[in-house]
Amino acid sequence: MLSLNRIRENPDAIQQAVAAKGEQVDFNVLLDLDKQHRGIQTQVNDLRADRNRVSEEIAAVKRSGGDDDKAIAAMREVGNKIKTLEDEAINFKAQIHSALEVIPNTPHESVPIGKDETDNKVVKEWGEKPVFDYDIKDHLELGSTLNLLDFDRAAKIAGSGFPLYTGLGAKLERALINYMLDFHIKEHSYKEIFPPFLARGSSLYTCGQLPKFADDMYHTEKDQLYLIPTAEVPVTNIHADEILDEDSLPINYTASSACFRREAGSYGKETRGLLRVHQFNKVEMVKFVRPEKSYDELEQLLANAEAILQSFGLHYRVLELCTGDLSFSAAKCFDLEVWSPAEKQWLEVSSCSNFEDFQARRGNIRYRRSSDNKTDYVHTLNGSGVATPRLMIALLESYQTPDGKVIIPKCLQPYMKTEVLG
Repeated sequence: MLSLNRIRENPDAIQQAVAAKGEQVDFNVLLDLDKQHRGIQTQVNDLRADRNRVSEEIAAVKRSGGDDDKAIAAMREVGNKIKTLEDEAINFKAQIHSALEVIPNTPHESVPIGKDETDNKVVKEWGEKPVFDYDIKDHLELGSTLNLLDFDRAAKIAGSGFPLYTGLGAKLERALINYMLDFHIKEHSYKEIFPPFLARGSSLYTCGQLPKFADDMYHTEKDQLYLIPTAEVPVTNIHADEILDEDSLPINYTASSACFRREAGSYGKETRGLLRVHQFNKVEMVKFVRPEKSYDELEQLLANAEAILQSFGLHYRVLELCTGDLSFSAAKCFDLEVWSPAEKQWLEVSSCSNFEDFQARRGNIRYRRSSDNKTDYVHTLNGSGVATPRLMIALLESYQTPDGKVIIPKCLQPYMKTEVLG
């Protein structure tokens, strides 16, 4: 959530920044509500001063033995006015809050201006595209012939868009998760978390999924809980409504979880096999940092995610997202995309984002500065490290052999206890 003070002080700049994300917000309505709310608060403060004065008059009349009925009646009238105005103030405050909660975060000044994903900037490419001198299979063919995936039976169980991993496919999925968790813990000193897979609406609100993106999530109405779209949600909310010590920052967590997304806005997008599913696994990285360090931490977060892909020897690229492709909550974001040899396209496996204090304000996550003992909002960051479905696509297709087998990358062999699938 944006600071109301910041909007008051720079309404034109904020409006321009929000428009760069493709959002049109009438800040005049918000500022008018704010003006009326502050006017009411001024009246309330003046009336409270009057009530204090009348109370002193009543006390003086009582001490002199005089008639204080008129003064008491006047004080009662002032109290009634205060109550009426306080009710109006509560109503205005609610309207202001409702207006603020649907305004996206503003892009950092370094983010390239652009309309959509076609304007994203390629900032890095690592490795080389694998070259084959034979006809290759896609991940669906490999998954079927090697008995790794069974989408037909998955559809029988849960409908389309839900994967069923079988045999060595299930083992490979588990190996990927365990390897990536161990990598972040040992190589990057993250603390491991295993969070709940359901969360309250307040937790989704903190991270910016609610109220705007409710249609994209699975909701259990009886318990009023949501199936998490990413481990970012429960892990970020570990410190909701807390004040952290500055000396404890940065706090770095990594977590694996199942992720559930209805993909309500995916009409017309490629949904074959593991390309776009409603349930998938992902290893997540979440950071709580001091504001002045957050962009250094973003670079480190990106490097941590890249290190995973490099350890697999996969060809990938890094995109700097333009303003029009940034998520609702992000101030700056880099995407990591791996190359799919059979699909002949780039597949996103990670987004590394800095939210600055946007999520912290929504979740009331603060820290106490050691220099002056005052509190301020932390900056939060998160990145996939990484999501498994498209990673598995790239691994199966990149490491396939002419006879239809798949070589296991060396880093995964201790987890799989084998060198080859098939």
